[in-house]
Amino acid sequence: MKKDEYRSKVIFGNKVGKFTQVFAVKYKKFFIKKFGDDSYVKYKVRLDKDYLLYDLFDCRNIVPIENGEKADTIEDEKAIIIGNIRMGYGHYRIAMSMASAAKALGYNPYWFDLSNFKESTCTKILNYQNKMYSLASRISQKSMLFNKLFWDPISMNYYKKIEGHAIDQKTTEAFVPIFKYLPKETPYIGTHAFCSQGAVHAGLKTVINAIPDNWPISIHYSEGSTHTVQTASSYLGYKSLRGMNKRQKLKPMPADSIYYVGHYVDHEIVHNVEKDCKNRLDRVRNGGEKRYLLSIGGAGAQGKLNAQIIGKLLEYVNKKSAAVFINVGDHRNVMEYMLKKVPNLKDNYTVIDNDMDAVFRLFQMPNERKSGVYFFINDDIFSAVYTTNYLMRFVDCMLTKPSELAFYPVPKILIQRVGGHEMYGAIRASELGDGTYECPSKKEIFAMIEHFHTDNSLLENMCYHICNNKKAGMYDGSYNAVKIAIKKMEERKEKLAKRRENQ
Repeated sequence: MKKDEYRSKVIFGNKVGKFTQVFAVKYKKFFIKKFGDDSYVKYKVRLDKDYLLYDLFDCRNIVPIENGEKADTIEDEKAIIIGNIRMGYGHYRIAMSMASAAKALGYNPYWFDLSNFKESTCTKILNYQNKMYSLASRISQKSMLFNKLFWDPISMNYYKKIEGHAIDQKTTEAFVPIFKYLPKETPYIGTHAFCSQGAVHAGLKTVINAIPDNWPISIHYSEGSTHTVQTASSYLGYKSLRGMNKRQKLKPMPADSIYYVGHYVDHEIVHNVEKDCKNRLDRVRNGGEKRYLLSIGGAGAQGKLNAQIIGKLLEYVNKKSAAVFINVGDHRNVMEYMLKKVPNLKDNYTVIDNDMDAVFRLFQMPNERKSGVYFFINDDIFSAVYTTNYLMRFVDCMLTKPSELAFYPVPKILIQRVGGHEMYGAIRASELGDGTYECPSKKEIFAMIEHFHTDNSLLENMCYHICNNKKAGMYDGSYNAVKIAIKKMEERKEKLAKRRENQ
């Protein structure tokens, strides 16, 4: 039995049913028939420096060559490749935190976005699945029945079954061609299971699979890689394959294949936690405005709810006691929708449109008084995601669904989730004290906003816990994932060296 065939039949020593094995093969064939077979194509790459992450972290972007361009090679002993895809904004956000941490630790990050290879079967499959994910996310916010009967059960229960991982393992065999040009000895961190599975299939030797969220589901596995998770409860759930097959007792993951590392957070945010919390408290205690950040997700969902929240915050803006920052990312239509739906908003807003220099200038003086409503638009995906990462350092409260942002060290009001799995991000934040519990209704959200705005003790309490959490290493997940990648690579080199000595 070939190794890749084995991976779709046996997961961590647990046999997968015949029906799933047959379906996994058919599902892969469906994609090959739909998008073509590029297994014999040799994708060559160049290292692009003309984009935001190079300016921020010296992070080179690995992109396919075009029109006879000269191919580059990665010959860098300090290199770390960060594999990622757009599936919402969360996986990009994790990848950015890894690039930031790698740079801070003295390594050279290389950005490997599977979506860059537009002619490949891999990218076409990913685009297809991202469209389905985004569509379901948007529908779930418009139809409670769809959410209750379809999206929540799928995202919490169907994705949990071990069979889901077996099916994905087969599909991601089709991703191998775009990995062939990567150096196999260079450590690689995948921030989506598809990225990690493709790397393992392609024979990369040190693969870290950075698992998001806080709810163990099998589709986040990448057998053959080393897994990292953000919470202790997530560690136990993944290691024991909790609830992933109710018909049989499952063998656990091997001890050295999974590590609890902490939350994945950018170096710039972690490094400045105490200073940023002090600025927050000094400002509001001295009568300054409270600052609120809304970040629209990569799927562009929750438009109606966010419009209602902005309408509520506008009450405080009009009293000069609040400033609101709204990052709509690359969803320009969301801003247009809000301008139509929120009464009186048209008379009191500023747009920063595709201008990251203006974003960075906005808080050159962190405690300078701000007022009004600011919209941020960026057609470039890197700028769209990083704008939120930058702004959260200078605001007092972020209002967001309990997605990957729930794990960041900024005071948070957590609104209605998109998909049942996000529920556990809110539970984590509320227990750590750096965010609220999930507020699933407009009534609860408005009540929490009023509480936060009129009572400084809530902000003081969250800042206290954020600083204590930092001291405990709670936000060190990205540093630790990079360190594990380097350690695994060095251990492998030592073993090879000893084998050569004994031959």
